[in-house]
Amino acid sequence: MSEHIYRINLLHWNAKKAKKTKRAKKAKKPEILPFLLFLSFLLPPCICFLTFANEVQAQDARKIMEGVYKQDTSRDTTWRGKMDVVDKKGTVRSKKFAMRKLGGLGNSKTLARFTDPPEVRGVGLLSINVGGAADRQWLYTPAINRVRRVAAQERRQRFIGTDFTNEDMAERVLDDFTYKLIGEGEVIDGRKTYKIEARPASPDKSQYSYIYIWVPQDTPYSVLVEMYDKQGQKQRILKASNLEKISGIWVARRVEMSTPAEGTRTTLTLEDVRFNTGLKEDMFTQQALEKPDVF
Repeated sequence: MSEHIYRINLLHWNAKKAKKTKRAKKAKKPEILPFLLFLSFLLPPCICFLTFANEVQAQDARKIMEGVYKQDTSRDTTWRGKMDVVDKKGTVRSKKFAMRKLGGLGNSKTLARFTDPPEVRGVGLLSINVGGAADRQWLYTPAINRVRRVAAQERRQRFIGTDFTNEDMAERVLDDFTYKLIGEGEVIDGRKTYKIEARPASPDKSQYSYIYIWVPQDTPYSVLVEMYDKQGQKQRILKASNLEKISGIWVARRVEMSTPAEGTRTTLTLEDVRFNTGLKEDMFTQQALEKPDVF
């Protein structure tokens, strides 16, 4: 009998314990909800902060690039110099050239002309860029005495055997790219720089998939530029040096463009730079392009 009573008491105790445990579990459940609510309030500010940080970076990068573009306040520019083209065997071929530019940021006309040696004398490239429209380019070849439009697919071709492509010879428009600040403090030629990533706003704006640009923190000028293709392969490297301020405008007296995959490079040396000499609109037409002696 006593054993029977013991069993009943044991069952009653176990049932009571189970009931308490169940109540305890129910009591703990509401603790999870406040925690999840806490996370729900915590996470959006984090996401917003990251988004804001990215926007600030983009704004800073664009502001830096605006400084690079806008530091050239000239109405027109004339350059004269030479290009030394070095092939993969180390053979050097020199070419003299003259360039003229009319207009400013996002609205300019440029005419580049070779003046020496005889086999390329008179060859010219006219580039016209207007904000919001694709660049237009025309090439003049004296040997056939003809001006022809440069097709979009030809923009990636070398300009008269140099390491500069037809696209590289035209002025890039600020709004054709988006910008992101990806590094600070790297020293190039004794100057601390900003490293900026530029990507075309749309695929038709450039042959390059993305471009890395290094701008000194104390000088609004691109001193190093690396250009990558759609496969992420480095296509060209541009290095600007011998910076000099002429008429209040920064100019690189020496610019080297190299093509790593082919082991070639072209060094451009400016011998004469002049600003605001009064160039006229009619100097930047297809008719003017056909007159090599004008330079």
